[in-house]
Amino acid sequence: MSGLVFACIAPHGSYIIPVLAGEAGQKALTTRASMEELERCMAAARPETVVVMTPHGHRVDGCFSLLNNRRLRGELSPSIPGSSVGGNAVTLELEADQELNAAMVETARSLDVPVSRIGYAVPDDPSFSQELDWGVTVPLWFLGGLFHPQPRVVVACSDRGKMPWDLFPRFGAVVRQAAETVGRRIAFIASADMGHAHDKDGPYGYDPVSAEFDAATVEAVKAQDLGRLLTFDQAWVQQAATDAYGQILSLHGAIEGTEFRGRFLSYEVPTYFGMMCVAYEQQTSA
Repeated sequence: MSGLVFACIAPHGSYIIPVLAGEAGQKALTTRASMEELERCMAAARPETVVVMTPHGHRVDGCFSLLNNRRLRGELSPSIPGSSVGGNAVTLELEADQELNAAMVETARSLDVPVSRIGYAVPDDPSFSQELDWGVTVPLWFLGGLFHPQPRVVVACSDRGKMPWDLFPRFGAVVRQAAETVGRRIAFIASADMGHAHDKDGPYGYDPVSAEFDAATVEAVKAQDLGRLLTFDQAWVQQAATDAYGQILSLHGAIEGTEFRGRFLSYEVPTYFGMMCVAYEQQTSA
C-alpha cells in the first residue's frame, strides 16, 4: 500500500531526548514514553518517507516551503534554540525525498495551494546541506532519524501567520495525494508544542488562554474532530501563544476522508509550554 501509512502529533521540546535533557528530562517522562510508543507504531508502519511539518523552519512569504537539498542536517546543543541544559549535543543526517517534493509542488498547483522548494548552493551535491530546525530534529530523533534503514524526509514550513488558515488542511491533502501519485509510503508528523504561556516565569509569562486552548484541542482530538480547530476564534488562538495550530490543521487535511483515527497518548505541561502526543493509524475491518 502506498500513500499515508501513519501520522501523529508530536512535540519538539528537547526535554524528551534523554541525552540532551539531563535532570530536566525527569519533568517530561510521560511525554518521552509516548514518543517511544509513537516510535514503535511508526516503525511497524514502515514508511519510506517521513513528512515533518514544523513551525520553526525556513519561511517563504505567502507559501508553504519545502527543503530540497539532497542532504539535510540537524544539530541540537545547549546553544541552539529548542535545546535544554543537559550539556550534550545530538546530530542527525538525513536525505530529502526530492521526488516527493516535486510531486507536492505539482499537486499543490492543481489544488491552488502555494508551495515552493528551497535549495541551497547545489541541491543535488551532498557537499551542501540544509540546516534542520529543532521542530524537525527533536521528533525525528524518535521517529525515523535513527531507523535502519533510514527513511527519506520532506520538511515543510508555512509562512507563519500570513496565510488563510483554510489553506492548511488543503496542504495536508496535497501531502497525501502527492504520496499516492508517486507510490510512496509516508508518515506525517505534525510537530506541535501547545500553548506557551503556562508559567509566569517563562518567556511568554502566564495567560490562562494557553491552558484553555490546550484543553479545547485535546477535546477535539479525543472527539476525532480536528476540523473543529477551524472554528476557534483567531484572536484567542494567537493569545494562546501556541506552536501547534497550523500543523494540526494540516494533519486534519491529510487524514480527512480516510479511515485514520487518532489514539490519544498523553498531554502534560513539563515546562512553560504543553506537550501532546497522538498516534493516527488506519482502522482495518474486522
